[in-house]
Amino acid sequence: MNVDADARDEQATSAESPVESPAAPVAPVTDESASPVPPTADADPTEAGQPADATEALAESSAAPAPADGPVQQPEADASPSPAQLRPLRRTTPAIPAHLAEQPLDIAAVVRASQFGRVGDDGTVYVREKGGERAIGQYPEGVPADALELYVRRYLDIAAQVELFSARLMNISEREIDQTLASLTEALQAPKAVGDLDSLRDRLEQLRQAAEDHKVAERQRREQAKAEALAVRASIVERAEAIAAKDPAKTQWKQSGEALRALLDEWKQAQRSGPRIPKGEEDALWKRFAAARTAFDRHRRQYFSELDKAQAAAKALKEKLIARAEELSTSTEWRETSAKMRELMDEWKRAGRASRREDDALWARFRAAQQAFFDNRNSTNRAIDAEYAENLAVKEELLAHAEALLPITDPDAARAALRPIQDAWEEAGRVPREHKARIEDRMRAVERAVAEAENARWRDTDPEKKARRAGLVGQLEEAIEALEAELAHARAAGDSKAVAQAEEALAARRSWLDQIR
Repeated sequence: MNVDADARDEQATSAESPVESPAAPVAPVTDESASPVPPTADADPTEAGQPADATEALAESSAAPAPADGPVQQPEADASPSPAQLRPLRRTTPAIPAHLAEQPLDIAAVVRASQFGRVGDDGTVYVREKGGERAIGQYPEGVPADALELYVRRYLDIAAQVELFSARLMNISEREIDQTLASLTEALQAPKAVGDLDSLRDRLEQLRQAAEDHKVAERQRREQAKAEALAVRASIVERAEAIAAKDPAKTQWKQSGEALRALLDEWKQAQRSGPRIPKGEEDALWKRFAAARTAFDRHRRQYFSELDKAQAAAKALKEKLIARAEELSTSTEWRETSAKMRELMDEWKRAGRASRREDDALWARFRAAQQAFFDNRNSTNRAIDAEYAENLAVKEELLAHAEALLPITDPDAARAALRPIQDAWEEAGRVPREHKARIEDRMRAVERAVAEAENARWRDTDPEKKARRAGLVGQLEEAIEALEAELAHARAAGDSKAVAQAEEALAARRSWLDQIR
């Protein structure tokens, strides 16, 4: 077997490199450099549970003979190593490529991997696989003590790349997954490495299946994300269409315009940050969105155009109402003019609104004309009220005599005393308007009290009613007595339901009896 490329490089730096069979290089998982599994035992090797001679063989080093180019002797197909062939390794240190030598070794992992390799008497390095042993290199001029270390390092390097791929599987793209799987598959076809290659291949196959499952799930996730993004865009369009479809007469144009601008910003944000959706569907939604915005702008222009016309008409009508109010402002026909002023106010309310600035000015003029009339009327009423002030004093005194009759104990005497007070009340005349309701209400209260006392006396002395009341009182008293007996019996029996029913019926009949009496 010829010395491969790695062996030739190693000869340049050391005279102790083996001759190896050609094999495909191991590609990294991604563009980043892959690191082998971190060491788990970097203290005393004997503490890791490994044989002392194995750890010493890895720790000690000595010079070894330089390799020579030549063919590698292949083992016979049915030959298996004898105990004599598995002789102790000489304590020599092989040259290791720089990219492998930089990594610290996990001693336990090295020992486990070394169990899958051996060095023949002729210096040939073998790795054990399911199909038997496979020659992967040769030491033609003597076998160093650490003859398997270079091959174990290569195995650990591939294993580390497999585990790195496992760790990053859920975070890399589908293209990177396929590239890494292809690279690792090629690296594990016939690697020049010593270790449990069969288990590592099984591990890679498990990862291959996991990768396929992940790709399927990722495609589903992307489809779901696209569907959600499409739903977000559709929601934006539907909200815009709802704004555009509002009744222009009920639309708050400023707020609605701001809402449409916010929806446009939301669309842009979804376009920037969300997943891409099919161009045809996106274009169709955008056309609907643009159509809604265009319709909104058209409705707004039309609304304000019509509003300008309506405000101009309202202004003209209100100018006429102001002129009529100004004509009536000097009238002294208080009752008739007051009614006309109320009619003008009703017409004003139905006239609609001019622009805010003009409407405020028009209202001030209209209100000033009305106020002039009402101020004149109130001034006249105050003069009249001053004349009626003496009448108020007389009625206040009469009211004091009338209220002294309360409470009514003798209806006949109260009626006799009230008549002259009522006659004097009528003769006293009108009182100021602001006091009229107050004193009239107080006199009406005295008159009602006298009338109620007379009615009550008549009810009490009516023989027919007295007889009916006496009979009903007797019936209620008998019913109450029976219910009291039922209540006592229910309480003694502990029947809570019967107790509640008896108490409710007893309370009702006692209330009726109180009203009759």
